[in-house]
Amino acid sequence: MKAELVRGLINLKARHKQHVVTIGNFDGVHRGHQAVLSQTVAAARRLNTQSVAIIFEPQPNEYFSETKTKARLSRLREKYTAISQCGIDIILCLRFNAQIATLNAQAFIQHILVDALQVKHIVIGDDFRFGYDREGNYTLLVQFGLNGNYTVENTQTFSHTGLQTTRISSTLIRAALAEGDLVLAEQLLGRPFSLFGRVGHGDKRGRIIGFPTANLYLHRKVTPIRGVYAVKVYGLDIEPIFGVANIGNRPTVDGQGRTLLEAHLFDFNQEIYGHYLRVDFIHKIRDEQRYESFDALKAQIFKDAATAKQYFGIKS
Repeated sequence: MKAELVRGLINLKARHKQHVVTIGNFDGVHRGHQAVLSQTVAAARRLNTQSVAIIFEPQPNEYFSETKTKARLSRLREKYTAISQCGIDIILCLRFNAQIATLNAQAFIQHILVDALQVKHIVIGDDFRFGYDREGNYTLLVQFGLNGNYTVENTQTFSHTGLQTTRISSTLIRAALAEGDLVLAEQLLGRPFSLFGRVGHGDKRGRIIGFPTANLYLHRKVTPIRGVYAVKVYGLDIEPIFGVANIGNRPTVDGQGRTLLEAHLFDFNQEIYGHYLRVDFIHKIRDEQRYESFDALKAQIFKDAATAKQYFGIKS
């Protein structure tokens, strides 16, 4: 069941109040986030109420670092879907602006958690910080809750067994993706890394050389991956369709500024403009690079397709 999305405190209704709340960026909704969200859902069931996840748009690091934004693992729509799949009932999306950025931790608790949400119980990660200058933490939440307004519980650090005591984090996943380590990224996320987008019209160059692609404009300032990958594409059939995809700015063709995801689907020949697809990145083939001629690029494209087919065990 999909969570109810509430945008801003102004849209809160009585039915959204007196529940169990968790707070975070939840970028990528990785296994650590999933543990926090699952604990929130369990607490809500235990207290016979609903679960609420508070998120922010833009993410705080994007607000404070507009000129040097970290690559997002998930956009709002993708984040909403992943949080919903964890069983959360309500997602409250707050616009992160100057008003929230300058709100001290005590005011955040009073105005948002107590006055607006009338929160009954709070579940947070053990490293959670909030309020101006990140001054708020678990201890402060507990102190404010002593007067009977609410109770608090924290979650323990969630680590990947292959990384000893290293905490699972969005930063760690971005680093794995930058290194092309999709296996590690999948272990940390609990699923393959994926990007979502709607198929739009391209310049049809792929079709001319017998290599048509589904073009997905990602609407992202920065992407966590670039290069050529063996992929699985969802959203066209019951089963995923195998393919090969390039994500980047096409340096050989036009070097456009915006990032484009181009996916060639094996054994598939249908018009799919307007379809909303999920592309899972399974194996990195190579980095994106510029070729001296379009013919050289064409030859490499067919080599990449052969490599992807070999990876998936598909006979050419």
